[in-house]
Amino acid sequence: MRVAVVGATGMVGQVMLKILEERNFPISELIPVASERSVGKEISFKNNNYKVVSLQDAVNAKPDIALFSAGGSTSLEWAPKFAEVGTTVVDNSSAWRMDHTKKLIVPEINANTLTKEDKIIANPNCSTIQMVLVLAPLHSKYKIKRLVISTYQSITGTGVKAVKQLENELAGVKGEMAYPYPIHQNALPHCDVFENNGYTKEEMKLVRETQKILDDRTIAVTATAVRIPTAGGHSESVNIEFETDFDVNEVRQILNNTEGVTVQDNPDVNVYPMPIYANGKDDVFVGRIRRDESQPNSLNMWIVSDNLRKGAATNAVQIAEYLSAKNLL
Repeated sequence: MRVAVVGATGMVGQVMLKILEERNFPISELIPVASERSVGKEISFKNNNYKVVSLQDAVNAKPDIALFSAGGSTSLEWAPKFAEVGTTVVDNSSAWRMDHTKKLIVPEINANTLTKEDKIIANPNCSTIQMVLVLAPLHSKYKIKRLVISTYQSITGTGVKAVKQLENELAGVKGEMAYPYPIHQNALPHCDVFENNGYTKEEMKLVRETQKILDDRTIAVTATAVRIPTAGGHSESVNIEFETDFDVNEVRQILNNTEGVTVQDNPDVNVYPMPIYANGKDDVFVGRIRRDESQPNSLNMWIVSDNLRKGAATNAVQIAEYLSAKNLL
């Protein structure tokens, strides 16, 4: 299989390459792609060096699949060009997520909706992926009525510039700022740009993408997204109101049986999910599972995942694996 990785020199692109190698994805030819300033640079993959090529050269090569993590404007311009030559694109940007003609896929939930005709497939936002993986089986059982979400998101979700800002602040060095304020010893209730309704784009992604992936526009969702100075993954406090009542032990059992989810929930011995445990892993971790005693049919939980892996690169590679296994390329 001929695979292009678009944005191969970026933070998520590098993790995509790592995961393709770890999971031994069947690649006959790797085509690393990046911006013009990176063309000609070399990247290492499975002990071989590959030269970075331009987007046009990659289109001309007609790969079987292209994993995109190069920003929304690049995806909007170039994903259709790859699709026109028969390449299936899995795009990690927000460009196509809410396009009603494109599918928004978390493989464990809705990969079975994919067909050969789907040439541009959207990878959801990192904070959405980890949450819906936990919510999907509970929605099937009890039907979700409303979600109240607070996120605590890693600086790695912003990119290399944010990581450098934190490193500079820790070292006492003045440098380029990814955020309007310091991030060290701080928490910024400001992920992405503000929309006209006063919510940030990140918060509205949680609203819109959750409804689309779970295929239920009746779910009421409200969110507050916060950036914190961690690097291992995103954390989320999620309050869920169901249509029907539930048994907390049954909820734990359902989640224990959910592919890609690990339950860490024993407060008696201080066992609960944290970014330092999720870092470098592909599972989504859930704990602090407890009834909301202030509201009927309601539940609180804490969800943590490595945002660069399952929240981005791993999910994209899993989509590619599904397409390959089902002969949909």
